[in-house]
Amino acid sequence: MAERPEDLNLPMAVVTRITKEALPDGCMVSKEARLALSKAASVFVLYATSCANTVAQKSKRKTLTAPDVFTAMEEMEFETFLEPLRDSLEAYRKEQGQMKERKAAKKKEKEEKEAAERALKDATKESESLVTSELAQTVENGETEEVAMEDGTESDVPQVIE
Repeated sequence: MAERPEDLNLPMAVVTRITKEALPDGCMVSKEARLALSKAASVFVLYATSCANTVAQKSKRKTLTAPDVFTAMEEMEFETFLEPLRDSLEAYRKEQGQMKERKAAKKKEKEEKEAAERALKDATKESESLVTSELAQTVENGETEEVAMEDGTESDVPQVIE
């Protein structure tokens, strides 16, 4: 629980933003009015929380759920807010589902990329190992071939026999 009553107030920036969005352009709101709105909103949230908690306790639960809040709104006689509240909750859930899907797709893409990189690295190591092995066998058998180098000199290079 909050130690001071001021801790229960909504941040003034949030109250100012919500107020500006709700009022027509050019309408001014005094600092006192914003403070009063902040306190009123905080009282409303506390009251709604208390009512929702009562609903949850009647159901012998300690966790508040969205249906508890809906029931509390009805008991508080704020039925007009129920439909917008349900719509907002549905939009939130949909957005969360989409974010979860995007995150899963991104994770899958990353895992596929890492798997491809590991496969390429393993294939490269295997090729290097095979070439080294064949080269060692050729040198061991003494099979070499004279090859002209780019600088015009000649060099004995092991010949790989397939």
